[in-house]
Amino acid sequence: MSVSVLIVDDSPIARKMLRRALPPDWDITIQEASDGAQAIDIYRKGSVELMFLDLTMPNIDGYGVLEVLQAEGLNCIVIVVSADVQPQARERVLAMGAIAFIPKPVNPEGLQEVLRQYGILV
Repeated sequence: MSVSVLIVDDSPIARKMLRRALPPDWDITIQEASDGAQAIDIYRKGSVELMFLDLTMPNIDGYGVLEVLQAEGLNCIVIVVSADVQPQARERVLAMGAIAFIPKPVNPEGLQEVLRQYGILV
């Protein structure tokens, strides 16, 4: 059964790198958003099971996306992928409903370990 994944990052290069870090044989459907507003629009259509979310973006940042998801019931899994590796940022996003925080650049093995740890990847 295919998993619906949304990659949210304002950098096309970062989105491409994250896409490449995902397991090549994983049955997923990938959508991409270049900012938080676009991510919220896609999320509201109900087709997102797993979201990889950057924090620093134009329009609505990752924190703003998490606030909307919380207000609307957070019915998808969120993993934050960010270069902002300050402990406060990690603590804040976890308190807002993200299940994990992965630093950029994404390490494929580390990413897959997080996916296994939370039962997303078997």
